[in-house]
Amino acid sequence: MDIKCIAGFAAITKQPDASASLYQETLGLPLKRQDDYRFMDKFPGANHFGVWPLKMAAQSCVGQDEWPSHVPEPTATIEFELADTAAVESAVEEMKAKGQDFIHEARTEHWGQTVARFISPEGLLVGLSYAPWLHEHGA
Repeated sequence: MDIKCIAGFAAITKQPDASASLYQETLGLPLKRQDDYRFMDKFPGANHFGVWPLKMAAQSCVGQDEWPSHVPEPTATIEFELADTAAVESAVEEMKAKGQDFIHEARTEHWGQTVARFISPEGLLVGLSYAPWLHEHGA
């Protein structure tokens, strides 16, 4: 597996307004808003930072508004960027062979990112990712 960079980091929250207020108003980060998701791309030192409501994370991971009770509830997500979709699929197989369980294997989200996700021992929602826009010329 050849990780290229951290594709993104987002706090996962049950209180998106309070969390967004901290990052946007108190810390002064220029977060954009798309529905309930607040984010900024091309953040110096990272490609993406966001405040992701738990119900949106649950929708993305398991297709429902409630986080499943049998999976530890994450408070943050980190995504590791790989070279392409095939690399994500290969990384999943490599990790499964080493015993890693996944919430979901490689699939393409409606925003165009291919990602597979699992929960780390410390409770982070970890993604193995290919975001095409991070690989465009000049990105």
